[in-house]
Amino acid sequence: LRAALWEGSAWCRQGNFAAAAAKFSMALELCSKGFAIEDPLNSSPDDISRLASWIESKLVICYLKLGQPGLALSHSHRSIIQDPSHYCNHLRQAACFRCLHRYSEAARSAMVAQCLYVLAEGAGLETSDLIQLYWQAMTQEALNGEVSFSVLYTPFEKEDKTDKIKEANKTFAEKHPDYVQHIFTDPHGIHLLPERAESHPGQQYLLTLGFRNKEIGKTVEKSVTQILPVFPDQKTICSPSMEEEAGRFWQNTGKMIMTATAFIGSTKIKDEHGPCAWAIEQFHHASLLSHLQRGEEQAQVMTQVMAELATVPYLQRVSQEDDKLLQSLMADAVDIQAGRTGEHVWTKIQKV
Repeated sequence: LRAALWEGSAWCRQGNFAAAAAKFSMALELCSKGFAIEDPLNSSPDDISRLASWIESKLVICYLKLGQPGLALSHSHRSIIQDPSHYCNHLRQAACFRCLHRYSEAARSAMVAQCLYVLAEGAGLETSDLIQLYWQAMTQEALNGEVSFSVLYTPFEKEDKTDKIKEANKTFAEKHPDYVQHIFTDPHGIHLLPERAESHPGQQYLLTLGFRNKEIGKTVEKSVTQILPVFPDQKTICSPSMEEEAGRFWQNTGKMIMTATAFIGSTKIKDEHGPCAWAIEQFHHASLLSHLQRGEEQAQVMTQVMAELATVPYLQRVSQEDDKLLQSLMADAVDIQAGRTGEHVWTKIQKV
């Protein structure tokens, strides 16, 4: 294992990333077979996780350098699952999303990295500012390429939220007249913007969205405001014609809805619906991909869910009830990844 790691690092320094990836993959396999520690009786599981995470992070770099961001993204998710508190793992995930032009998700990863950096490293203002600039650039990039909706952030202190929401909706309509088919302000969770700490310490915002398409706007609002997020218009697919219909729905409507909800998550650390709300939304997404027989995409969504769930306790306090749900959903995700069927907490939520 030591030899594989040494050779992998040497190939990296020489710029031969294909050879480095082969060595790091070998190291990861040896690690999974129990060779990560010399003395199993005097070691911590955390040590093994940290080593596995470090190897995964090296594979992320190799595959990004080789122009394979999809493969790099899978390894970035796994590096987070093994070591969710290390901010660099989330920055590498952001780089993968950026290369795949998934800018809202890149922004969210950068936001999480910024939060973890501040919590763990303290006041390294220069690094903190650089992460915030990256987060800001990804948020802007997400909006630059978006034609179906526009947004407005309104500074929020402790005023009456109902009045402030009415005011925000009115201001949005004046500023963005092309996006007034459906307007709503996210009532759950306060948003943060990547602004330098010395200029806007702890400033919170309300987020208002306006849409060109009324139905898409209504569906996004429903997804954001109901107690449990439900993937829109999902039906059980039991015939080829229904599969085709679901495929068309995903291409024409589903993607736009997911893009909007992903953007909403790019400036919101906490959700008033609970820490598992985003993960439940992704479970719905994975179910649809499964029905459409898009197994590779489903597997990647589930790995992303596991990374998100692993990170939640490092970002916010989790109640005993939420912690139980979080652990159950993580177990469900592992079972789904392994192809095991049966009654899960997730399937019970679906029935509800």
